[in-house]
Amino acid sequence: MGKKKVTSTDIARAAGVSQSTVSMVLNKKYNVSFSKETVEKVENAAKELGYVPPKRKTKKGARQEKLLVIFCSNLTNPYYVMLLQGIESRAKEQGFGLFVCNTQRDLRMEERYLKMMWELRPLGIIYTCNPSHCFMDLLKELSEKIPVAVINNQNEKMSVDAVELDNSKLGRIMARHLLELGHRKVAYIAPPLTARQKQRSKRVEGFLKVYEQAGLRDQVIIKAAREEFDQDVALIDSEYKIGYDLTRELLQETRDITAIAGLNDMIAFGIMDALHEAKIKVPADMSVMGCDNTLFARMHKVELTTIEHFVIFKGRDACDIIMKKIASHHTQYSETPPISTYHVEYEPKLIVRGTTAYAKGKKKK
Repeated sequence: MGKKKVTSTDIARAAGVSQSTVSMVLNKKYNVSFSKETVEKVENAAKELGYVPPKRKTKKGARQEKLLVIFCSNLTNPYYVMLLQGIESRAKEQGFGLFVCNTQRDLRMEERYLKMMWELRPLGIIYTCNPSHCFMDLLKELSEKIPVAVINNQNEKMSVDAVELDNSKLGRIMARHLLELGHRKVAYIAPPLTARQKQRSKRVEGFLKVYEQAGLRDQVIIKAAREEFDQDVALIDSEYKIGYDLTRELLQETRDITAIAGLNDMIAFGIMDALHEAKIKVPADMSVMGCDNTLFARMHKVELTTIEHFVIFKGRDACDIIMKKIASHHTQYSETPPISTYHVEYEPKLIVRGTTAYAKGKKKK
């Protein structure tokens, strides 16, 4: 006579918990929180009793959905929407669907979504921002089973595939443009410059480096939002509000500047509205520039001078990387599966429009 099959009821009795708790723990339902002690009790009881998970039944002829998972930190900024547009256009061509995980820069949400990947088993994962450092080991573990691509800051060292961006270069291009127009005393407005969002600091550092080389480092005012702005990102108008509020604060402190740079286009829009409210004309009284060349940069009352770094193309490239990795997993050239790391980078380009002009008293040579 065969050995009796161990059930979740047996495990519940041995662990001293409810049958529903056993079911959720064993099925790794991460939307419910259990103490570490409870999880260990259930897992140890299952192991001691020799529990064998049941095989999942699939309907005959059922076809698994071709799914890609996209991690986003913020959907209030058109930059991320543009990345999604690029990813979706390529995924659609290849017959893939998308599942978007909006982490809102919340570590708990990012961890929860990452743990869901083992059960969801998508054919690929794309991060549209730098993964949090505390989850890099988990992401590397996932990448051994599921192709992963990251649209990241070039200065980050990663062992997964990446579509890269040199944020320091963006800052340098912005600074050179303002210096060429004779802007010696300027301000730079940014979201929180935290260690977790290192790409922001790189843009600022690049900007400062150019002014430092010109002997004007002390003529640059850096205004960055407080760290809690990132925590409340889903509840506010995001970067626009940062640009608006910090510009109003800046104007109370000084009027002795001729240009303001925003870390991105959304911040620049906030800057311009605050200047308009203060009856400061752009660009006659104050030049303004942003970065990212989002759609709205061409739709404002005064078209925004900005930096193009081909956001939609990056989304398409990240998707192409995933497709190449999937194809390589299904092509057997030898007994050893191929290991490859792709890196793509675009050269940023200055887009001069109507919000920057020569500083007062400076004329074109």
